[in-house]
Amino acid sequence: MDFITVNRISVLLAKSFAGELLKLLVIYKDISASEVASRLDLHIKTAQDFLEELFSFGIADRKEVYERKRPYYRYTLKKKKLNIEIDFTALYIPGEEEHKLSQEIRERIHSGAMFSTSGKNSCITSVTIFTGDGREKKERKINLTLSQGQFLYHLPFPNAGYRSIKEIMEKAGTDVSYTPEILDIVGILTEFNIIESSE
Repeated sequence: MDFITVNRISVLLAKSFAGELLKLLVIYKDISASEVASRLDLHIKTAQDFLEELFSFGIADRKEVYERKRPYYRYTLKKKKLNIEIDFTALYIPGEEEHKLSQEIRERIHSGAMFSTSGKNSCITSVTIFTGDGREKKERKINLTLSQGQFLYHLPFPNAGYRSIKEIMEKAGTDVSYTPEILDIVGILTEFNIIESSE
């Protein structure tokens, strides 16, 4: 099951009335949204939306019935058990790492970021980013892993020439196994205009 689906199911089941509503589906042979709403003191749209989500996930089934020529759905529980299995490695797909490693970067001039260094070795421990102006100014501190700190310590200054990510990693002595987290921090700092690319 993909992470987005699991997230949607988790949000659905986290609702305060979820347990009682599912209990009704277990007890009743079939039930309508209006019956659920009156039984649990919910707004009918709230009950309807929840039941429709259960249907979309294949947890509940529905059938259309007519009452005084007006159609509506009655719902039944289709799955009595739900097993969720997540492959977390699917959240990150390496893809174009080789292309990204050739990207040439350096620190952007007047980025406004504050790099905190470690006194013991050639390493940056955190980057503090300031966003907004005046009273709306916010501070965000990003703590770095050792490999990220060593990499950023060797990031070219704004007045220096661009260097590829691969070259900086080699200069910092960063093992290639740390490539994903190096690319992650480069991506974050690029979004905040701390790092600029020659492209």
